[in-house]
Amino acid sequence: METVTKAYHPIIEILEEEYEIPQLNRKRRIAVLLPHDYYKSNKYYPVLYLHDGQNLFDDYAPYGNWGVDKSLAHLSKQGKGNVVIVAIDHGGPLRIKELLPYPTSKYTEVEGQLYLKFMMETLKPMIDNKYRVMVDRDHTGIGGSSLGGLISLYAGFIYRHIFGKMMIFSPSLWISEEIYRLAKGYVPFGPTDLYLYAGGMESASHYGNVLRMENILQEKRKYDDFDIHFSHNHKGEHREIYWGQQFPIAMDWLYQTKR
Repeated sequence: METVTKAYHPIIEILEEEYEIPQLNRKRRIAVLLPHDYYKSNKYYPVLYLHDGQNLFDDYAPYGNWGVDKSLAHLSKQGKGNVVIVAIDHGGPLRIKELLPYPTSKYTEVEGQLYLKFMMETLKPMIDNKYRVMVDRDHTGIGGSSLGGLISLYAGFIYRHIFGKMMIFSPSLWISEEIYRLAKGYVPFGPTDLYLYAGGMESASHYGNVLRMENILQEKRKYDDFDIHFSHNHKGEHREIYWGQQFPIAMDWLYQTKR
């Protein structure tokens, strides 16, 4: 990716290093990435909530990062990508528990429901009030990868009146059959766009699981206001670098092509 002048890079604000999560009785860093000209305009922007904030733009991320800031700069230079990104750090050793919507034989006590309550009842109202974001569902998205993709898909189904856009990368669908049952019963609340991605080299069953979900969701096209785009990289592994490659493509489809 060619170098882009810093003039186009998003403004990264750390909302708080230790933002209170009352629903879980713990704290977390929350970062907000604003369009480069946010403070030079009075415009309102779409908003996208992303999980695993440490892996989105931090240079010190142990497994690499998506390069979200760099992708947004390139999109901005093209007159695209004018979206407010809310990056929620994961809980380190508590990450799996927090992002699981369903219990498993190994993880019997899960907190995905409480984590989403935090997003809906605490974080989103604060973002809506503090920043110039469009609060309607048509301009509100959620996304993530792996377990972040799973909880985002679940949130899009359960809070269908809140999220009109979903960015789902390599969701951990092996966790429970419940997510497939939820998908089958899902009815869009209004205009809904879903970008789904899977890599061919992620695991023996991963790609098949995502294809199964995609087939279920393709049936939702019977609703005029639902659209899905499935993307596949046959060499893609379960790693940040591949999700980072998909991010600007997904952003363009969700917030430009589908606008």
